[in-house]
Amino acid sequence: MGSASAHYNEIRSQLPCQCGKPNDVAIGALGGQKPDFIMTCTNAGFASSSSSLSSSGSSYEVFLSFHGKDTRTSFTDLLYIALVNAGIHTFRDNDELTMGKKIESELMAAIEQSRISIIIFSENYDSSKWCLKELTKIFECKNTKGQLVLPIFYNIEPTAVRNQIGSYAEAFKRHQTCFDETTVQKWKEALREVGSLKGWDSTNTVDGYEGKLIILVVATVWSTLNDKTSSIFSENLVGIESHMENMLSLLNIESDGRKIVGINGLGGIGKTTIAKALYDRIFLHFQGWSFIKNVRETAQRHNGLTSLQNQLCCDILKWKRQNNEEVDHQQLDWMKKKIQNNKVLIVLDDVDQNIQVDTLLGDRRWLGSGSRIIITTRDKAILITQEVDGIYEPKEMDSYQSLKLFSLHAFRKVQPPKEYLELSKAMVEIVGGLPLALQVVGSSLFCLGKSVWEGTLEKLQDIPNKEVSDNN
Repeated sequence: MGSASAHYNEIRSQLPCQCGKPNDVAIGALGGQKPDFIMTCTNAGFASSSSSLSSSGSSYEVFLSFHGKDTRTSFTDLLYIALVNAGIHTFRDNDELTMGKKIESELMAAIEQSRISIIIFSENYDSSKWCLKELTKIFECKNTKGQLVLPIFYNIEPTAVRNQIGSYAEAFKRHQTCFDETTVQKWKEALREVGSLKGWDSTNTVDGYEGKLIILVVATVWSTLNDKTSSIFSENLVGIESHMENMLSLLNIESDGRKIVGINGLGGIGKTTIAKALYDRIFLHFQGWSFIKNVRETAQRHNGLTSLQNQLCCDILKWKRQNNEEVDHQQLDWMKKKIQNNKVLIVLDDVDQNIQVDTLLGDRRWLGSGSRIIITTRDKAILITQEVDGIYEPKEMDSYQSLKLFSLHAFRKVQPPKEYLELSKAMVEIVGGLPLALQVVGSSLFCLGKSVWEGTLEKLQDIPNKEVSDNN
């Protein structure tokens, strides 16, 4: 195999242009950044769990159905906040309904566009015709679209919902005087069927502790959404599972104490992608979390480190602030005291100076027991100075992984077509096992003919082997 450290800029300069623009197909799709990259191009819609779900046509990941007077400002509000903070796109009527649109049609559309419906059955849920209309629509989507339905029985027995007894029986006596028999029977059937589904009983599941119930619901939703996309996700993160295993072993998230783990390697080797994939997989094991990306680039700007401190506070404490608002030392001290006993996960991505780590983390004693810090950097000396508990150094891809990643970008398939197989192998041999270079070269050749491939290959063969420059 040819050198995997071929000069990145020279490779790019020899690539064909797409759509009349410079050959930055993949990098342009990422907002002009040059990240450490293993993933396939974002046009395929696999940049994250949320993006892949959205690309399938679903506007929401979760629809919340609840009785407003019973739970809107209490349990439902806390659950909604927890879902949103976990990055789960959630519909709640008072936040999501558009002014000027018919409420019923928009509610029904939101249910259809959701992956999961969570129904919070409370004492007065079935007294509302709106709740019962939502329930009927959810029941229909479950049967016709395979929508997942998760019931929560909030301070009410599941049997009361299934069999319409107690307060539910009283409500249906009133409904029978106002609505036709067909409508009432549809509502009863939906209650009987949905009330029989596996869900949570708030009084029994977690001994009445609502906070624990909310954590359980959010973790279940996250796991379900992740399972639905895991096959797509893993296919397009070539070699990611072995990286995950190595990092999880170093982090040992079940153990107490604080741990700092570094990911070290040259630019384009996949440090950021590994850190982000790991972060997405484990963050729900923590009480607070923050992924600070592009530390090196942001720190070079005016008040750059201040803006990163701001982000850290907002992420962990769930603050909502304007970008131009600064966090002063008193607020930082208050934040550290507030979460001193909390288990947090923090990723500092692309660090190139010790002052960046020191400014953002300071004295590690403010981190609660069980907290984990991940630092990605090209400079191993930084990790040694920070006295990290372990360093992971991802290796360049082997020939099999390199060909697979290249093919995913060049053909949107895991293997090249037969007529392009030899050309693809030759490209991979020249580019080497650096994921970013494979991704960029493959994307630049997408949908182009053999003559362009042959011309590009000839140009690449003339590039001398050099180390990848520090600014890539």
